[in-house]
Amino acid sequence: MKMNKNTVLAWATFIMIVVGLALIALGAFRYDDVAGWGFASVGIGFFAIAWVFNALKGRV
Repeated sequence: MKMNKNTVLAWATFIMIVVGLALIALGAFRYDDVAGWGFASVGIGFFAIAWVFNALKGRV
């Protein structure tokens, strides 16, 4: 299987979405105090970076 730049960006986007969902789930279900807000905000940041990776496919 040949990995070109678009395949690498696609895998990076997928992994970042999974990690973002995990962080949001940790913030929502595991931590009930202020730390939960931090986990959720970092998860949303992972979504933003994944969106940028997805937008870069085919342009880099």
